[in-house]
Amino acid sequence: MSKRPDELKHKLKNRHIQMIALGGVIGTGLFFGAAKSIQSTGPSIILSYILGGIVIYIIMRALGEMTVFKPSSGSFSDYANTYINNYAGFIAGWTAWFEYTVVCMVELTAVTFFLDYWIPGLPHWLICLGLLVLFTFIQLISVKMFGEFEFWFAGIKITAIIFMLLFSAYLVVFNPKIHADTISNIHSYQSLDVFFASGVKGFLFSLVIVIFSFGGTEFVSIAAGEAENPRKSIPKAIQGVIARIIIFYVLTILAIICLYPFNKLNGNISPFVDVFKEIGINRAADVMNAVAITAALSAFNSCLYAASRMLYSLAQQGSAPNKLNQVNRVNIPSKALLFTSFCILVSVVINYLFPEKAIMYLLTIATCAILTCWFIILLTQIYFRKQHDEKNIDYRLILYPFSNLFAMAVLILVMLIMLWMEDMRMSVIVTPIWIMALSIFYALHQKVRKNN
Repeated sequence: MSKRPDELKHKLKNRHIQMIALGGVIGTGLFFGAAKSIQSTGPSIILSYILGGIVIYIIMRALGEMTVFKPSSGSFSDYANTYINNYAGFIAGWTAWFEYTVVCMVELTAVTFFLDYWIPGLPHWLICLGLLVLFTFIQLISVKMFGEFEFWFAGIKITAIIFMLLFSAYLVVFNPKIHADTISNIHSYQSLDVFFASGVKGFLFSLVIVIFSFGGTEFVSIAAGEAENPRKSIPKAIQGVIARIIIFYVLTILAIICLYPFNKLNGNISPFVDVFKEIGINRAADVMNAVAITAALSAFNSCLYAASRMLYSLAQQGSAPNKLNQVNRVNIPSKALLFTSFCILVSVVINYLFPEKAIMYLLTIATCAILTCWFIILLTQIYFRKQHDEKNIDYRLILYPFSNLFAMAVLILVMLIMLWMEDMRMSVIVTPIWIMALSIFYALHQKVRKNN
C-alpha cells in the first residue's frame, strides 16, 4: 500500500529510537548547566537528579501508555486533541513547538560557549547561523539521515561519559594525589552545611536546572510516528529512563564532586572540561570539550526534528496553516522544518545583542515551556484512562493515579520556585500570557475555519 503524499515514512529503526531516547536525556543540562547547579547546591544536587528522575520516569510511562496505544508524530498534542478537546491539543501542540524551538536556541548558544574554550572571541551569532543552516539542510535530505546523525552523535557522548566514569574511577584508585583529594572532598561533604551548600534556596534552584536537563526525554514518543515498530521499541526505550539517569547524571555528578571541590568549578564552561583541566589532564579536557559540543549538537538535532514534526502534526489537526502539512519528495515536512528554522534565527539576534546572558534567558523560558508540556501530558493521561478500560492498555503507568498526582505536584512546586526567584520570575509571568495569547489565536482560528 503506497503512502499518501503528505504522510511521513516509517524509516527510523529500533537502534535509532533507542539512541534518540538516550540522546534526549543528555544535552546542555548535563554538559553546561550541571556546573552552575553543583556550584549553587553542592553535593545535594544528586538528590535533585534522583527526584527529577522519578518524575520524568512517571511522565514517560504516562506518555508511553498513549504512544503504544496510538503511535503519532504529534505525540501528546495529538493525544490532548483526541482525549480532552481540540483546544487542549492546540495549546499543547503550540507550547511543545515553542519549547523545542527555544531549546534549539539554548543548544546552539551552548555550542558557542564551548567553542570559546578553544577559540575565544569568535562571534556567537555567526556560529549559531552556520550551524542552523547546516543541520536544516541535513534534515531536509531524509529522516533516515537524521536518524543516522543522531545515532552516531548520541553514541559519541554516551561512550565519552562511560569513558569519563571509568577514567575517574582509575584516577581515584591508582593516583595517590587524587585518591587523597577525593577522600578529603568526600569527608567534607559529611557536614550538612556543605552537603546543602546554599541551604534550601540553592537546593530548590537546582530542581529548575534538573527539569531543563530532562526536557527532551519525550522526543522518543514523537519519533514513534516514523518508527518501524513503535509498540516494541517505545516501551524498551522508556524502561531504560531510570538506568540512564543513574548512569549519566547521578554517577557523573558523583565523579565530578569526588575529583574536584564543587565550590571551585567554573560555571561558564563544561564541568567535565573544568575538572580535567584543573587536575592537570589537559588532553582529557580537550576531548570532553569536543564531546560537550557533540552533545549540544545532538540535542539541537533532536529538538529541530521534534519541533518540525510537532508543527506538521498541528497542521494535520487544522491548528496551523495547511501549507505546513505538506511534505517534500522524500516525505520530509519541509515547510514545517523551514518555518521552525526561520524562527530559530531569533537566537542569532539574541546572541548578537546579549552574548553573555543569552543562554540563561533562553534556559528559563524553555524550562517554563517544558513544565507546561509535562503537566499537559499528565492531565491528558488522566482523560485517556477515563476513556479506556485498563485491560485494553498493554503498557501502563505504575501506581496510577497516585504517581500521576505526585508528578503534577512536583511540577507545580518547580513553577512556584521559579516565581520566587528574581532571575526566573519574568519567564513564569510570561507563561499565562503565552497561553492567553494562544487562546485568543485559537478563537480567531476557529472563527475563520467556521466561516470557510
